[in-house]
Amino acid sequence: MRNRNTNTILRGVSILFLVVAVVVAIFSLIGYSRQRNNYPAGMMVAGVPVGGLTPAEASQRLLEVYTSPIEVKYGEGIIQIEPGLVGFQADVETMLAAADLSRTGGSFWGGFWDYLWNRNTQGTEIPLSSSISEDRLREYLQTEIAARYDEPPTPAQPVPGGTSFLPGTPGQTLDLDRAVQLITDALRSPTNRSIALTFSRTTAARPTIENLEILLKQIVTVSGFDGLIGFYMVDLQTGQEIHFSMENKQEIPVEPDIAFTASSTIKVPIVASYLINRGSNLDSGTAETISRVLGKSDNSATDIVLGGIDPNIGPLIVSENMKTIGLQSTFINGFFYLGAPPLSVQPITPGNSRTDVFTDPDPYSQTTPSEMGALLTDIYQCAQNGGGALVAAFPDKITSSTCQLLIDFMAQDKLGALIQGGVPDGTLVPHKHGYVPASDGTVHDISDAGIVYTSGGNFVITVYTYHPINNLWDTTNPLIADLAKAVYNYFNTAVQ
Repeated sequence: MRNRNTNTILRGVSILFLVVAVVVAIFSLIGYSRQRNNYPAGMMVAGVPVGGLTPAEASQRLLEVYTSPIEVKYGEGIIQIEPGLVGFQADVETMLAAADLSRTGGSFWGGFWDYLWNRNTQGTEIPLSSSISEDRLREYLQTEIAARYDEPPTPAQPVPGGTSFLPGTPGQTLDLDRAVQLITDALRSPTNRSIALTFSRTTAARPTIENLEILLKQIVTVSGFDGLIGFYMVDLQTGQEIHFSMENKQEIPVEPDIAFTASSTIKVPIVASYLINRGSNLDSGTAETISRVLGKSDNSATDIVLGGIDPNIGPLIVSENMKTIGLQSTFINGFFYLGAPPLSVQPITPGNSRTDVFTDPDPYSQTTPSEMGALLTDIYQCAQNGGGALVAAFPDKITSSTCQLLIDFMAQDKLGALIQGGVPDGTLVPHKHGYVPASDGTVHDISDAGIVYTSGGNFVITVYTYHPINNLWDTTNPLIADLAKAVYNYFNTAVQ
C-alpha cells in the first residue's frame, strides 16, 4: 500500500516537473522567437549599434547618423555640410539586408540552445555601404568654401614718391585634394563628424608690372630732369615689358621708338658683331682689346675691333648684322677716330624719321631704348639656353658660350653710377653706359643699358636721355639710379 502511494506521488511530481519544463520551454521559445525578430545584442551596422532593435528602428537610427550634417572648420569659419548637398548617400537597404541575413541565417534550434544556456553570440559587424559624388563635393568646396574663405595674397604696393614698395600680405588657399579626403572620411564616420580643413600659405605677390610702370613714371615726374627720356625694361623670366618716353615730364608715344645718340652703348653691338664674324676663340691680345672697349670705353680699341671685322667697312657690317636680327634703327656709320668720314649716307630709320620729337641724334651712331633692350635680351637668352634672335640669325656663328663671353666683357664696366648706382653693391650688372661731353663741356646725351642679375629675378633695363641745353650729370645720374632701384625693388620685395 505504501509503495503504491509512493509511486503515485513520484509520478505526480514527475508530471509536474514535466509540465513546468514544457511551460518554461514554451516561454523560452516565445522569448527567443521575439528576440530573433530583432537584431542580436552586439550587432553593429556601419559602426552604429543596432542590437535589440527592429529593422525599422535600425533603419531610422542609421538615417539619423548618416544624414546629420558634419561640421567643417576652415580658418575662422565653421560650416555645416548636409551630406546630400555633396552627393553622399548611405545604402541603408543593402546594409540591413546583410544584417537580416546574419540575424536569420543561422540554425534556429542552435540559436535557441544558446539562448537557453545564456550563451552570448559574438557581435556581428556590417560595414558601411555608401556612395558619394566627388565632382559635387569638389564643386561645393570650390564655390561654397574656397570662394568665401580663401584669402588671396595682396601684392606689394609702391610707395608714392619713392623707389620702394610696401610689402604685400600672404594668403591662404584651400588644399582641395586633402579637403575631399577629410570630408569623405567624416561623412563615412558615425562619430568623427567634425574636421578642420587644411590650407596652404601663398607668399605675398610681387607688385604688378602696371604698378611698377606707374611708379617709374612718377619718379621721372618728380625728378629735376626736364629733358627727353626713353625707358625700356623686360622681365627676363616672363618676357613682360615696360616701355615709355617722357618729354619735359609729359608722356609721348613710343611707336616707332625714338632714336637717340647711341654714344658708347653702340660698343655692345660692335663686339657682338666681331664675335659673329671672327668667332669667340680669342687670343690674349684681342681679349685685352675688347676689355678696353667694354670695360674702359676706349675708342681707339673700338676702332681696332671694327677694323678686325673689316678694315674698310667694319661699321657697316655691324649695322647689317643688327638689321639681320630685326634692329632697324640701330647703326654705326663710321669709325671712332677724330675726323673719320661717314661710310655712307646717313641711314633713314623708323626711329629718326619721326617729326614730332627731336633728340639731335648723332649721324654716326644711333639706337633706340627698345632695340638696345632687345639686343641685350637676345644676348641673355643665348647665354642661358642658346635661344634668342642672335642664335636664330647666326646659327653657325653664335653659341651660348659666345654670348656668355660677351656678358663677361660687359661686366667689366665698373662705373658704379647710373644703373649700377641704383642696385646694392655686389649686384652683377653687365652693362654699357654712354656719356659724351661736347667741346664746350656741355652734355646732351646720357645713357645706360644693362642686364641686372638678382635673387628675385633678372631683368634688362635701358635708359636714354637727351637735353637740348645741358644734360646735368647731378640730375640725370640719380634719376637713372632711382629708376634702376625701383625695378630692382620690384623684383626683390617679395623675397626680402
